[in-house]
Amino acid sequence: MVGSPQQITELLIAWGNGDESSLEVLVPIVESELKRIARNFLRREQANRTLLTSDVVNEAYLRLLKQREVRWQNRSHFFAVASIIIRRLLINHARDRLAGKRAGGELVLNTQDVEIVSPEKNVELISLDEALTRLAVLDPKKSRIVEMRFFGGMTTAEIGDVLGMTPASVTRQWNLAKAWLAQQMRK
Repeated sequence: MVGSPQQITELLIAWGNGDESSLEVLVPIVESELKRIARNFLRREQANRTLLTSDVVNEAYLRLLKQREVRWQNRSHFFAVASIIIRRLLINHARDRLAGKRAGGELVLNTQDVEIVSPEKNVELISLDEALTRLAVLDPKKSRIVEMRFFGGMTTAEIGDVLGMTPASVTRQWNLAKAWLAQQMRK
């Protein structure tokens, strides 16, 4: 089920104002969008596919539901918050996988989605997270753009809407951030 940005915004605001029935309509719409975001990210991480799309979506959804104090401004704001949550989920998962390998822990493989597990991909994701954290100290806006684009799968227009920037400015900042992160990750 796909909802228009306007419909999602209206449902988010109604839910934020205490209308629980709007949540029933919102959930399937948001769930399909979260699946798309998770699938896009996990597709890039094929060699490290120990998470299923449904795992990421379910956990992100549960954490988003706990965000009751947030006053949702619109669809883009919601998915910007979702991108932060997805980033944290994926980084925590990567760290847990590496810790398990160092401790000699057993690998848990899903028999429906068995693939070779690559510790290098976990290291790369953690390295990206560390570089992104350093970037946030230097330039929080660039860091948010990377987070929303890379972890949240948001378009430049959606990011611009959240940050109050033109899509061209978002693209320029995205390109600068990518170059800076690439340089940092080579160190």
